[in-house]
Amino acid sequence: MSKFIVRSLCVAALCGTAFIAQAAPPEALDASTHELAHDIFKQLIEINTTDSVGNVTTATKAMEQRLLAGGFSKDDIYVGGPNDRKQNLVVRYRGTGARQPILFIGHLDVVEAPRNEWHTDPFKFVEKDGYYYGRGTQDMKDADAIMVTNFIRLKQEGFKPDRDLILALTADEEGGKSNGVAWLLKNHLDLMKAGYSLNPDGGSVDLVHGKAVDVAVDATEKLYGDFQLTVTNPGGHSSLPVPDNAIYHLSGALVRLQNHAFPFELNEVARAYFKKLSTIERGQQRADLQAVLKPKPDPAAIARLSKDPEWNSMMHTTCVATRLDAGLANNALPQRAQAIVNCRILPGYTLEQIRQQLIKIFADSKVTVRYMDDAYNVYDTAPQRKQLPPAPLNREVMAAMDKVVGQMWPGAPVIPTMAPGASDSIYTMAAGIPSYGVSGVAIETNDDRAHARDERLQVDSFYRGVVFYYRLIKTLSGGA
Repeated sequence: MSKFIVRSLCVAALCGTAFIAQAAPPEALDASTHELAHDIFKQLIEINTTDSVGNVTTATKAMEQRLLAGGFSKDDIYVGGPNDRKQNLVVRYRGTGARQPILFIGHLDVVEAPRNEWHTDPFKFVEKDGYYYGRGTQDMKDADAIMVTNFIRLKQEGFKPDRDLILALTADEEGGKSNGVAWLLKNHLDLMKAGYSLNPDGGSVDLVHGKAVDVAVDATEKLYGDFQLTVTNPGGHSSLPVPDNAIYHLSGALVRLQNHAFPFELNEVARAYFKKLSTIERGQQRADLQAVLKPKPDPAAIARLSKDPEWNSMMHTTCVATRLDAGLANNALPQRAQAIVNCRILPGYTLEQIRQQLIKIFADSKVTVRYMDDAYNVYDTAPQRKQLPPAPLNREVMAAMDKVVGQMWPGAPVIPTMAPGASDSIYTMAAGIPSYGVSGVAIETNDDRAHARDERLQVDSFYRGVVFYYRLIKTLSGGA
């Protein structure tokens, strides 16, 4: 999942700058479309699709029935996957074939959500205080529901696109052994071939106090990598402590990582992003943005901008500890201490290069650094895989975005950006399908709850998202 933009613009939204506007009210959804969108969203939220105990196939089959009832034929729909729990769905909305198809991808799986950590049941669709609560309301069953609703709506309206529209709803983007996009591209490439792909799991419509700040289009993303740190020790009785404690070695390595900054870099997408922001921001932030764009970037400006988590991630590879495990008993020295370090790597670097950099950062021969793949297999070395360079910006996509955003959030700039995280677009891009993260769901920059407890989405944002993608699909397929 890549949808986690947390940023504090100047906040120009609070400074009354001209480009910021309250979201324009879209045309009202007719009652049947509103009800359909609501019911599909509710249905998806209430199907547990976690990797541990959930079932993606249940959600896939439910959406298959929705599409069949909405007018699609069995011949238009493929359901399949590597096992009974991880079935994927691909539906083709057939057009005239005048242009190459567009592929839309969305994952049905969600991250774990322990009931005792939530104020509501994460797998119950709860409407409260103007929000929908439930696991997946932001990441990304909202977008899944929006896409299914619009495919059905357009079908029932008799809309004939000038190209095929393909929607793939898939498993295991959030983790697990059966990534659906990768499986479909490997086993059924014919179903997925397209001129380009749009992924609602990326991009953003950023709000500050209900006003649109910008609309980001993910034009590239970072490479995801997990690394396992291990320290072993003979152990012993806790009454006889020794300095060679596995936990001390591990914690020392993690502190060195915490204090380390990977080198500053700007690729062409990040550079274009900061250049655009430098025309929007004011005061010190504007000066700093201009300073980092110079041939010799100002280190002090880099340091100030790096305090913002999103901006930092666009200028640096980042690695952070996400899991710890050590010891067997309270009264025994640990024989083993382990940690998982998750890295988001700038394009151009391989996973193995980052593993070697981690070894140098830790500077401790007691700490073994191994690579962990998406299926949790651990290897002594990492693949020589690196993120592909950004695909050229598609003028057709950007023109359509400018048009639809101008209708719905007048004056809010559309800005190509690099996603701080990673998404299933990594697989479509590797398959030669240019891929762009495009979200039509507006979220307050200080209320990003993807992967967090009490995940929620503003009710109004969801229905605006339905309208946004309805307009965007029609604009891109000859229906403007």
